[in-house]
Amino acid sequence: MTTNTDNPYLNALAGLEIKDPVKAFFEWCIERENIRSKREAGEPLPWTKDPVFQKGRFLNVFREDDKGTKAVLRFAEATKESVPDLIYALFFARWCNQYSTLTILNANILKTPHDLRHALLELVPQPWDSEVYPVVPIQWEGRTYNRLEACVDLFPECLDFLEDCIRSAHGNVMEANNRINARFQMSNDFPIFMALVDLALLRADLIRPESPVPTGIGAAPFLDLLQQHLKCRSHQEAADRMIELQPVYWPEARRQFMPIDIEYLSCECRKYFSYVNGTKRFEGKNMFIPSSTKPANED
Repeated sequence: MTTNTDNPYLNALAGLEIKDPVKAFFEWCIERENIRSKREAGEPLPWTKDPVFQKGRFLNVFREDDKGTKAVLRFAEATKESVPDLIYALFFARWCNQYSTLTILNANILKTPHDLRHALLELVPQPWDSEVYPVVPIQWEGRTYNRLEACVDLFPECLDFLEDCIRSAHGNVMEANNRINARFQMSNDFPIFMALVDLALLRADLIRPESPVPTGIGAAPFLDLLQQHLKCRSHQEAADRMIELQPVYWPEARRQFMPIDIEYLSCECRKYFSYVNGTKRFEGKNMFIPSSTKPANED
């Protein structure tokens, strides 16, 4: 994960006064979850009176409700009894990260590289992969693997390595991530991290859901506010404190937050308050467009 060095979001909240960021965090969660519930119930627009929520695109409060994560978990579900197969399915899914591709394909195709390559290049809607986050080349035994080559050629060959890194990390997602990228040498290791936190949703015996997580650059500005407000020594300590405070601020929540939830929801809160602060604009992919007026493969 990336540090604050050269963080384009570093000053996103500069000059904006948020008197109680803890309260603001949970108010964001409650309103976003209400929007999701109304949308899924088929209620008519608008689902909120909040102008920022009306205009901007945001992830759901719980990762497992997001369209992309649902597609990843559906794709990998059938493989979860076999650790190597599950690891391959999740790493492929996060390197692909394209809802339409993952919806069309079955994980069994991973067993036949020739068919997988053909399907990705010829059978599924193009592009077969998503650019929501960068997927940079992997270095492995003196060779550079691009995105397609990693999915088709590399992952089947290094499953023993990946499983060993995961098991030797004893459930710690940061340790597993670092062990893997020590060999992969990716300049941005976010896809590794995403595959590992997905693994925690399907096999908690391999990656603990309560594992501490690193801070991404998008979450850092709001986590800074939480850390300062709560008088904590680190972002991880602030996340632990937020988990403790959840029953106070949101006792009706359907499940307990984990550190990954606090990290990525802090990113969403940073996004929300960036709109409020005028450092982010409602334009392009940032704008919310109702499903009836956009292509079916868009979230």
